[in-house]
Amino acid sequence: MNIIGRLTRDAQVRNVSEEQQVVNFSVALNESYRNKEGERTDIVTYVDCAYWRTTKIAQYLTKGKLVELSGRISPRAWVDTDGQLRAALNFRTSEIKFHGGGKKEEGAEASTKPKNSKAVAPERSAADNDDLPF
Repeated sequence: MNIIGRLTRDAQVRNVSEEQQVVNFSVALNESYRNKEGERTDIVTYVDCAYWRTTKIAQYLTKGKLVELSGRISPRAWVDTDGQLRAALNFRTSEIKFHGGGKKEEGAEASTKPKNSKAVAPERSAADNDDLPF
């Protein structure tokens, strides 16, 4: 399954055992539609994610980044300390793709093109106006 969402917080690396670590992060999946009255309704679904392959990716998984994840989703239900039933969605991530640009560095130029550059279209000659046979 593939999902696309924004990270809700920076990723955290957790030690599962002496030899094994996992990268945990959460994404928000945004969906919107218009109801019968024509009003826009927004739905946000939060998904708790785990990535087991390498912890080196954690430094790039920062709050607000848009990511596309491939993996397996599963529901989780439990009773909290107050006796309330709780539920969440877990996503065992097998592949991560980053979408969109990153944050701009302070002092870095937004573009390498000069600000006042203009493109000029080449002039057309009379020979360019040939009639097409159809």
